[in-house]
Amino acid sequence: MVTVFPLYRHIQKINNHPPVRFNRQRREVAYVPKKGQPPLIVPWEEVIACVTVGSVVTEYAVMPSASLMIGLRDSSSGAVAWLTIPTGHLSLAVSEWEALRVYMEEGPEAVPVTLLTDEEFQEGTVAYFHMCREVYREMHAWPVYAFGFLTIQFCSGWTLPCRLAQWVGNQPKAAFPDSIVEWSKPIPAEQHAQPSPELLQQSAEVREAFSQGLNLLEFYNIKFADEDISATAEVGR
Repeated sequence: MVTVFPLYRHIQKINNHPPVRFNRQRREVAYVPKKGQPPLIVPWEEVIACVTVGSVVTEYAVMPSASLMIGLRDSSSGAVAWLTIPTGHLSLAVSEWEALRVYMEEGPEAVPVTLLTDEEFQEGTVAYFHMCREVYREMHAWPVYAFGFLTIQFCSGWTLPCRLAQWVGNQPKAAFPDSIVEWSKPIPAEQHAQPSPELLQQSAEVREAFSQGLNLLEFYNIKFADEDISATAEVGR
């Protein structure tokens, strides 16, 4: 019962919460808090993005954790709906946001292609499980393989968790309301929303930093440091 209840809650979440949709032609983001509730449409340039970093302490080790948090502010109430995307490392959280940013600013052709092109062998699939089993078998002696892999995996359900995860992932997702379906349709090129001059300037600054060998975090460290110095000088006058 302890295992079934979280699984039921996860399936309910998939069925009741439509995914977030990014429309690069309109330069807007659509979010439906829950099936049946009115959608929230936020301009792309008003989307809030931040990264949280922490540590998870277990009985075995202290492991780093990071999450990308996307904030969508409701202009009518001022409330912010926060979406959290957990990742295992700070660079992965930044990469998640960078993929969204590149898609919205430059188009799908500019998004890097994943190195893992065969979905069959993605982590969590049955094929991935057996691939790991074969690798473990080749790298260890039979006694270690028998007690270090076979016994542990047999007690944890063998491939059952993989098949269960695949089944959950194939469950039908909550449908978008008709207004978002209409909002998602392509619009003529002359009606495409254009980025603001401020955003174009900021994007040019980021590209310039990349050409100098800086990453996104280094760019913001330098940028905010300069702003802090300017603010201090202004106050000192």
